[in-house]
Amino acid sequence: MSTIPITRRGAEKLKAELHKLKTVDRPWVINAIAEARAQGDLSENAEYEAAKDRQGFIEGRIQEIEGKLSAAQIIDPAAVEANGRVVFGSTVELEDQATGGALKYQIVGEDEADLKQGLINIGSPIARALIGKEEGDTAEVQAPGGVRRYEIVKVQYL
Repeated sequence: MSTIPITRRGAEKLKAELHKLKTVDRPWVINAIAEARAQGDLSENAEYEAAKDRQGFIEGRIQEIEGKLSAAQIIDPAAVEANGRVVFGSTVELEDQATGGALKYQIVGEDEADLKQGLINIGSPIARALIGKEEGDTAEVQAPGGVRRYEIVKVQYL
């Protein structure tokens, strides 16, 4: 199985979700199934079916998170020695050469990505264009509206 890069923060977030699923959600749904079963006829019991569906989702998500954590390669961006190059975990300040607008992104794993928080997936076109570049370099990104050019203003490992 190949490893999945993830930041320490992302791994902690997954561990917290896994803990909640196992200690709160799983016992709740088991109780809901028991209550629905106590109501009698299961063939026309909507609460029972809904609880079983929810249980299936919870168990599937637990397996998914456990699989990701077992394959995770946890990377601490602050401990990365990349000599100013953009790598996984880097926080990059960019200037859009067309508009002059400033952008700031951190390159993270798939499960951590949240564009509103400035966290972009390592597999995204912009992250792929930035990887390996240094301050002062220009990255060209193929966007739906055409090629966008960004100058790398600053690279940090936070």
